[in-house]
Amino acid sequence: MDNENKPEGVLSVNPLGKEKIGKLVLVFAIPTILSNMVNAFYNIADQIFIGQGVGILGNAATNVAFPLTTIATSLALLLGVGSSANFNLSLGAGNREKAARTAATGISLMFIFGILLCVIVRIFLKSLLHAFGSPEEVFPYAYTYTGITSFALPLMIISTGLSLLIRSDGSPKYSMMCIFSGAFLNIILDPIFIFVLRMGMAGAAIATVISQSVACFLAVRYLFRFKTVTFKKEYFFPKIDLFKAISALGAASCFNQLAMTLSQIVMNNTLKYYGALSQYGSEIPIAVVGVIIRINILFMAFVLGISQACQPIIGFNYGAKYYERVKETYIRAFISVTVIAVIAFICFQLFPRQIVGIFGKGNEMYFHFAERYFRIYMFFIFMNGIQPLSANFFISIGKATRGIFISMTRQIIFLQPLILIFPLFMGIDGVMYAGPISDGAAAALSVILVVHEFKKMGARKEAIY
Repeated sequence: MDNENKPEGVLSVNPLGKEKIGKLVLVFAIPTILSNMVNAFYNIADQIFIGQGVGILGNAATNVAFPLTTIATSLALLLGVGSSANFNLSLGAGNREKAARTAATGISLMFIFGILLCVIVRIFLKSLLHAFGSPEEVFPYAYTYTGITSFALPLMIISTGLSLLIRSDGSPKYSMMCIFSGAFLNIILDPIFIFVLRMGMAGAAIATVISQSVACFLAVRYLFRFKTVTFKKEYFFPKIDLFKAISALGAASCFNQLAMTLSQIVMNNTLKYYGALSQYGSEIPIAVVGVIIRINILFMAFVLGISQACQPIIGFNYGAKYYERVKETYIRAFISVTVIAVIAFICFQLFPRQIVGIFGKGNEMYFHFAERYFRIYMFFIFMNGIQPLSANFFISIGKATRGIFISMTRQIIFLQPLILIFPLFMGIDGVMYAGPISDGAAAALSVILVVHEFKKMGARKEAIY
């Protein structure tokens, strides 16, 4: 894009405003994708080791405990994405002090929210696990696991939230290293605690706590190395107006995770109830869904990695009114996530049994259910990158309300009602068919809203020039 006749400002200073979009997306996406992939492999490895060392009940237990992870992630994204989006918008507008104050407020709130979540979970742990849909046979395994990993929830919030800010500061490689170190350590410690020391679920949980501690330490260490802003002590006292701004732009990502949490809870309870009425029983469906969630995390590592990598690029250029660069970034990301999603679709349709088999042994009924669930529930996965990319797009340009709406479409507006309604007529198969319908509807609506926003940006560009 030609830089003549553009608004003056930070273009000559910050490469986000002048470097080629393809190169920027690649530079930011690779370390972000690798970070997410490492985190995904950590979840997958955890599930594999538990499946091999404990069995189906262990896999079901981690699925029951998973809502706690998504709740912690939602808080991390609320503060991390919200801080990063405001941080980049302020930098793009040339206001470094506001950028520093925003980042510092977000960091302080990560510590506060993390501690509060840990305390609440510790007090209501048993009630939460029952609410999450734990069958009686699974409960002892889930209680052992979450009883230990709950202490790592503050560490997870801090490391995840800070890694987003670190990337927005122009250090995507260091952000990747924080996540990589914790995940790599967990993969090493899991087999030691589970198989060598024979600690089962407790061993997997202890490995998680140690790993999260290391990742958190490295992320906090970066506070003394920020490149684009300088912090002062008084910046770290949370300000209400900054918290509101952070919440506004972080709400979409937060609500998306909370929607996933609610969806997981509803799905676990639905699978528990209708599974007990079917030939599969309640444990097999819950265990299978736990495995598929981990596999889907690996796919989403690419999708979210590209979406998150575009956030500083889109945010900076929108703040600087370089609308053509904003559009180009989204389009390149759209093509990338769609290609990846098509590859995932082919793998899930052709090799479901082989994929599930990696996560431990099971009887023929277990694999039969897994194959059907993969092929039906994930049928429209080739469209699954569009909704999170579009939600992140609106967050990046400061339109939080629209971003929140898009983030809620699949999980809340479409999926939740269908999960409750379809099984009434189709039994446990109803859960499977609710997935692809929700995926397709959410993707179509996202495209419509983004195209409308592109037209509005085109009108603004004409007004500027």
